[in-house]
Amino acid sequence: MEAFDYLAPRSLAEVYDAIGNGRRSLLLAGGTDVIVQLREGRRSCDQLIDIKHIEELTRHAFTPDGTLEIGAATPLAELYEDTEVRRRVPALVDAISIIGGIAIQSRASIGGNVCNASPAADSTPALIALGATLLLGSKSGNRELPVEEFVIGPGRNALQPGEILLQVRIPAPAANSGAFYHRFIPRNEMDIAVASAGVSLALDANSERIESARVALGAVAATPLLVPAAAEALQGQAPTTEIFAKAGEAAAAMASPITDMRGSVAQRKHLAKVLTVRALERALQRSREAR
Repeated sequence: MEAFDYLAPRSLAEVYDAIGNGRRSLLLAGGTDVIVQLREGRRSCDQLIDIKHIEELTRHAFTPDGTLEIGAATPLAELYEDTEVRRRVPALVDAISIIGGIAIQSRASIGGNVCNASPAADSTPALIALGATLLLGSKSGNRELPVEEFVIGPGRNALQPGEILLQVRIPAPAANSGAFYHRFIPRNEMDIAVASAGVSLALDANSERIESARVALGAVAATPLLVPAAAEALQGQAPTTEIFAKAGEAAAAMASPITDMRGSVAQRKHLAKVLTVRALERALQRSREAR
């Protein structure tokens, strides 16, 4: 590991000054990825900026309209241990409670997981399915970006020079809606997805038709995917096994995986369909439980 300076700013102004000083910077929002990458020589920096000492980046709250605002450095365990988060946004808990183990979850942050930009990240497909947006900030101001536009390649995200992720924003779920995220892994825990799917759907007042839906995939392309064709197959339809199968086929058609030591192209395409169907079944169940 190369030598670097460690900075622990106490305000966003200090962070912006530090990342604008001309030195190569990396942010530490938990450290469970970046420290490993530095140790293995996969990343390097002149200064490591720890943002976990900035209050607005380490807290979460529901706004009056039901939006969940999560500071980028908020520990995963703090989120899933919150009873209101578990009640209102269970699909988020599906994802963040399986990232690493308990020791990792007490340190790792949702912002770090998203910014690491892994195609197999668990939080990103779940956030896409939930219609989440990201608040990005810099000295020149803030901007908001849909999660599905943030990861632009393996290990690459849409942050501009001098910009950091401030907040993840998850809108309040619609009435008669449900969401679910799950993945396939070779072993029961402490592994990354071979394929994953996150979905949300909202039913009409009689629970007879699907008014809207979002389907997202992970680990089956260079970036996590939003699958509009799957949502189109669902919209306006009765939530039947046949319609869910069509959405699964649309998801599999959009998947463009690779073959590696963890899975083949054929296996991952099959999983994209199966996981989408199963996620839709569980999301439907949750929508009915919430009534």
